[in-house]
Amino acid sequence: QVQLVESGGGLVQAGGSLRLSCVVSGRTLSRYAMGWFRQRPGKEREFVAHRTWNGQTTYYADSVKGRFTISVDNAKNTVYLQMNSLIPEDTATYYCALAGGGPRTVIDGRMPRNYDSWGQGTQVTVSS
Repeated sequence: QVQLVESGGGLVQAGGSLRLSCVVSGRTLSRYAMGWFRQRPGKEREFVAHRTWNGQTTYYADSVKGRFTISVDNAKNTVYLQMNSLIPEDTATYYCALAGGGPRTVIDGRMPRNYDSWGQGTQVTVSS
């Protein structure tokens, strides 16, 4: 059974940083693409960041490019989202997601439907 557990959210002032973690069990993370999404109140879930299964490619939403970084520690089977220069518009619940389609599958990481396992979410609040 696949399980994703996020942590690291919290309250931070604008301009600050947070690092979100997502521990994956039931899958070997080195073989799967991973993504981060967020959902703001009253809004649809939106793409934030994606890393291909082999780590050769990462891409980001325009709104976070240059401020957020997705990375993986294969030894810990954990994916991270480093968030710097936070702004109030980054306030949301953040979700990690594991790609569907089996190991070593390349997906369009911007589409939530291409992921088949999700964490429970962690709240990030940025105050102005």
